Amino acid sequence: MAIALAGTLLTAHGPLTYPPTRKGEVVEDFFGTKVADPYRWLEDDNSAETKAWVEAQNKVTSAYLEAIPARQQLRERMTRLWDFEKFSAPFKRGDRYFYSHNTGLQNQAVLFVTEEASARGRVLLDPNTLSKDGTVALSGLSVTLDGRLMAYAVAEAGSDWQTWKVRDVATGRDLADEVRWSKASGASWLKDGTGFFYSRYEAPKSGGALTGVNQNHLLCFHKLGTAQTDDVLVYQRPDQPEWYLGGSVTEDGRWLVIYGSKGTNPESSVFLKDLTRPGAPVEPFLDRMDASYTVVDSEGDRFFVLTNQAAPRNRLVAIRRGHTEPTAWTSLIPQTKGGDVLEAVSLVGGRFVATWMRDAHSAVTFHSLAGRKQGELALPSLGTVGGFGGRREDRETFYTFGSFTYPGTVYRLDLKTRQSTVFREPKVAFQPGDYEVKQVFYPSKDGTKIPMFLVHKKGLKLDGQNPTLLYGYGGFNVSLTPAFSVSRMVWLERGGVFAMPSLRGGGEYGLAWYDAGRKEKKQNVFDDFIAAAEWLIAHKLTSTPKLAINGGSNGGLLVGACLTQRPELFGAAVPEVGVMDMLRFHKFTLGWGWKSDYGSSETKEGFATLMKYSPLHTLKAGTKYPPTLVTTGDHDDRVVPAHSHKFTATLQACQAGPAPVLTRIETSAGHGAGKPTAKAIAERADVLAFLVQSLGMKASD
Repeated sequence: MAIALAGTLLTAHGPLTYPPTRKGEVVEDFFGTKVADPYRWLEDDNSAETKAWVEAQNKVTSAYLEAIPARQQLRERMTRLWDFEKFSAPFKRGDRYFYSHNTGLQNQAVLFVTEEASARGRVLLDPNTLSKDGTVALSGLSVTLDGRLMAYAVAEAGSDWQTWKVRDVATGRDLADEVRWSKASGASWLKDGTGFFYSRYEAPKSGGALTGVNQNHLLCFHKLGTAQTDDVLVYQRPDQPEWYLGGSVTEDGRWLVIYGSKGTNPESSVFLKDLTRPGAPVEPFLDRMDASYTVVDSEGDRFFVLTNQAAPRNRLVAIRRGHTEPTAWTSLIPQTKGGDVLEAVSLVGGRFVATWMRDAHSAVTFHSLAGRKQGELALPSLGTVGGFGGRREDRETFYTFGSFTYPGTVYRLDLKTRQSTVFREPKVAFQPGDYEVKQVFYPSKDGTKIPMFLVHKKGLKLDGQNPTLLYGYGGFNVSLTPAFSVSRMVWLERGGVFAMPSLRGGGEYGLAWYDAGRKEKKQNVFDDFIAAAEWLIAHKLTSTPKLAINGGSNGGLLVGACLTQRPELFGAAVPEVGVMDMLRFHKFTLGWGWKSDYGSSETKEGFATLMKYSPLHTLKAGTKYPPTLVTTGDHDDRVVPAHSHKFTATLQACQAGPAPVLTRIETSAGHGAGKPTAKAIAERADVLAFLVQSLGMKASD
């Protein structure tokens, strides 16, 4: 038996009782300021005490969620709605097409190969056979130019660590080759398919594979048929331990293009290695680290480069080796005069296909190799595209299009006529015509106009009583664009409103938009999100008791910071895999790379900025916080679970009101990538159940 009370739940055993959390005596001195860290011991994920704490917290959360009447309904509906075929856009190598397919509820998508693009073909790799619980995922893929061999990477339990293997496409059998301790890496084959380039770290020692710091990225070459111990170190930068290194072979096979970037900074440096000259050294090309540079393709010594140098919203230029000063560049696709961002360019079928971001949704244009515009692709509606891969001689390419109420559909594009046709269309059991999607613009605290997408049933009453889920990210130059989500559709079906603002710190309007939301300007992001909540309330779409906030990773930080700054504004909060301890994020795995967005407590100025908004450190005892569900994964080696653990323990200790403070800690799960379908459905159903309970929605809404 369970009794619902304003945002909390009394079970037959009485009110919630949280597991006791021991307080330690750790105090750290930051430039004369003493900062207590009583739950530092929770950083040790392998200790018996931490494991017991996790088990006890999960037991409390599980009991709470089980008492919510709508939970099972939500899980059943989500399972039914999730059960539809999903396809990736195919890509061609040699005479073969490769694509992934999920029948509906398979834990992992299956990789297929076919000689006919429209045929189903045969199974090439089924990750579902690699583990009993579906927690081993395909995390990387690279096929030789002739389509004969495939390098593929697998990751276990949501980890960022990858192990590369090689499979013969004709036989479906693996070769003996295996490459371990790869992270933040793809694979790029030599033109003749005798080996591939990849990036790795040394095997972790201090701190172990989950929390140990990863630095000194190595770009290596693996020759087929040899042991990893014989791999050649192609490039390293011991003078730049925080650089990521990556290598990509140009289509003609001549050049290895080497990228160096520091953390998550958009700036990069580019180096070249001539693969036609044995023993040729790595040479600098664009090594100024003054802008972002992406080599799209090359013609001899001439390279087509997408860059934001002197173009905050990006442009495409041609740069000749040996003549790399900007005054010597040839402009091909210039930065637009409006606010459009040139997101990506591919050279396929003898022309450039350019993907733009226009007010946080996609547009696509075609250009000659001289840059002359040849038309624009008509898209079904306001949404997001991806794909357009291929080679110069190809006559077709494939792309995907999706939106909030438009499941990801695969299209075939005839490159001669520039006409699109539906190639694979999913069949989902809902009626998109019942819903309305629109974009509004609202003022933030400083007057900046922020775009926000709104999705809800048609005929919505503006009476302030609509349960509303406000979702955001706002960081790392990442853009939130329209996309289909089963859990969002279940939310909408029950009468919920979904709101997604394009916060500063993202990439929706280019470099200036990003810069306006990082380091000492990070508070702008929180102000944007809070202003979105206030706008929704002022326009009577919702009200505080009916308003929930949600975000993951950097979005988890967003929710945590806004929760601590304006606890009275929200009816519920769900921060997922969030960065909550802003004083110590750089001490784990790849966390040091986030200094580009956050700064660091290692400097006096950085410490002062971070202490003002660090979710862990801005919680106040005796404050009434709204119902909060903190989620994380016990194998998250990107944002380590200690962030969520310490925040949960502190919030439980500070809570002065009756609202629950719970944490859901998924086992054998990481930051989110590769999560099995079964776990994803269970997690999303639990989040929605928590929101249904917290916002006072009827079980049958």
